Amino acid sequence: MTKKRFYKGPEVIISESNGVRSLHLNGSMVQSAMRIAEPNELELVYTQCMMGFLLFYPKPEKILMIGLGGGSLAKFVYHYMPDTRIIVAEINPQVVTVAYQYFELPQESDRFEIIIAEGGQLIAAHSISPDVIMVDGFDDDYQTPCLCTQEFYDQTRRMLNRNGILVVNLLSSDKQVNTLLQRIERSFNGHMIAMLSEMRGNLIVFAFKNNPGRHSWKSIRKTADKLEKQFPLPFTEFVSKLQKYS
Repeated sequence: MTKKRFYKGPEVIISESNGVRSLHLNGSMVQSAMRIAEPNELELVYTQCMMGFLLFYPKPEKILMIGLGGGSLAKFVYHYMPDTRIIVAEINPQVVTVAYQYFELPQESDRFEIIIAEGGQLIAAHSISPDVIMVDGFDDDYQTPCLCTQEFYDQTRRMLNRNGILVVNLLSSDKQVNTLLQRIERSFNGHMIAMLSEMRGNLIVFAFKNNPGRHSWKSIRKTADKLEKQFPLPFTEFVSKLQKYS
C-alpha cells in the first residue's frame, strides 16, 4: 500500500500506510507511530525497549518525559499504569495539537500534564523529582543538541529522586554516539546499562542515579516473567538484549 500524507504543517507531517499513522518532524524520519486499530499500544520497537526500565523500577510514581511526538509512551503509561503520574515537556505546541487530533492523546488531568517548554530548560529550572526521566528528543535524524550535553545529563541526575532512572533514546548510527555514552556514564558515575533495539537501530540507555546494587540475570528474568503478565511487552527479549550489549 502506498504511503499517503494527509497533514502537513510548518514542521510536522502526518502520513498513513497499512493501518499505521506516523509523525515526522522536519524530514522523512518516523518520530512516532500508532497502529490505528490499537492506539494505546507501542508500535515502534524502540519505544517498547524504553519501557525496559520497569525491569529495575517496576512501580514508578512519577515519570517525566522529554519530547511528546505522537504521545505513544505517554498513552501507554497512562492506560497501563494508572497509579503513575506523567509529566511531558514538549517544545513545539503544534506537536501537541497534532497528537490530540491524530494520535488519540488523552486529555490532561491530575495524573497527566503537558508543559510547553524546552526540555533542558525545564530540567534546569524545576524540582519535579521524578522516579524516571525519559528522553526522546530528535530533530529528524539527529539528537537535539541541548538534550545531550554533559550539563543536561548532570542536571537530569540531580533532578531524579534517590533511586531514579534516566532512560535515553540514542541512534546507534550517530557518529557521536560514543561521546554521548561517555557523557551519560560520567554524569551517572558509571551506573548505566544499554540495549540495542534492533540491528543498527536505536540504542536505549538506562542510567541509575545511585548504584542499583547487584542484580543477577536470573532475578531480572524472574522480574521479566512477572512484567509480561502485566504488560503487552516482550520483557524476556529485553533481558536478552541487555545481556548481549552489556
